[in-house]
Amino acid sequence: MPTGARRQRVCILGSTGSVGVNTLDVIARHPDHFEVYALTAHSRVDELFDQCVRWRPRYAALGDARSANALRERLKAHGVRTEVLDGAAALADLAAHPYVDAVMAAIVGAAGLAPCLAAARAGKRLLLANKEALVVGGAFFMNAVRDGGAMLLPIDSEHSAIFQCLPEDRSVWPQRIDHILLTASGGPFRERDPATLAAITPDEACAHPNFVMGRKISVDSATMMNKALEVIEARCAGTDPRRDPPAADHPFDGRVPRQLGACATRHARHARADRVWALVPAAHRVGSEPARLWRARHLELRSSRA
Repeated sequence: MPTGARRQRVCILGSTGSVGVNTLDVIARHPDHFEVYALTAHSRVDELFDQCVRWRPRYAALGDARSANALRERLKAHGVRTEVLDGAAALADLAAHPYVDAVMAAIVGAAGLAPCLAAARAGKRLLLANKEALVVGGAFFMNAVRDGGAMLLPIDSEHSAIFQCLPEDRSVWPQRIDHILLTASGGPFRERDPATLAAITPDEACAHPNFVMGRKISVDSATMMNKALEVIEARCAGTDPRRDPPAADHPFDGRVPRQLGACATRHARHARADRVWALVPAAHRVGSEPARLWRARHLELRSSRA
C-alpha cells in the first residue's frame, strides 16, 4: 500500500456465514489494506460476538431487537465499544454508510436485495455473493448499479471466474465474446437413472460428492435449480452479452472456469480465491499460485441439454 494511503473500510453483510468467514480470513492476511467497519448477521449472536471481539468494528447489526440487545450487553461487559443496530433498515444504512468503501453482500436469499440496492445507489464497490439480488432485482438492480456509479464484482465462483476472463472494456464484449459456458458439478445425482429420481430423499439430495454446504443450496445443486439461477444471474449482470449461457456438467464445478481463466488463480482454500481476487490487488495477493491446467487428472464436460 502506498505511504499515506488509508485502509479500505469493509462492510460484510452476512459475516457469520461461509462467505463472510472467508472474507474475514482474506482481510486477516492483508491487515495493511483493510479495516472491518461493519459486520452483520441474522441471528447468530455467539458467532457475531466473537467476530466483534476479534475485529472491533464500528458497527454490528442483527435481524431483531432481542438478539441485538443480547449482543450489546455481552460486548459492553467485555469492553468492546462496537455500536449494535437491528432490523432490515440497519443493513441498508450500513451498506450505504459514507465511511464504507466496499460491501461484501453475502446475505442468503431475497432479504439481501434491499441492502444491495442501498450499496449500489451509494456507489460502493459491491462484492456480490448473493445471486438472488440479481435474480429478483434484475434490470432494476442493474440500473441502480449504473446510476449510482457502483462497481459490481461477482463473487459466486463461476461468475467470478467468467468475469476475470472477460475484457475490461465492456463495450467490446458483443464483438469479442461468442458465448459463455457455465459448468455444474451435477450434484449427487449426476450418474443416477432419471427414472429413479422420484424416490430420492432430502438427505440423499444433501449428500454432495464434492462440497459440504447448507441444506438449501445442496438441494438447489442436486436439482440443478442453482444452475438455473446462475444462468439468470449471468444474463442480468451482462456477463453473457448475446444469449442465454449453456450449462455443462463437470464433477468439479466452478474450479473448471477458474482454471481456464487467464486471470484465474488457485488458492489453498479455493472457496477463498474469489474473495482474494475481488478484494486485493494482484500485486499483493498472498497464498495464491497461477493455475496449472495440465495438473488436472481428468476433464470431462457433459452438456446439460443432452
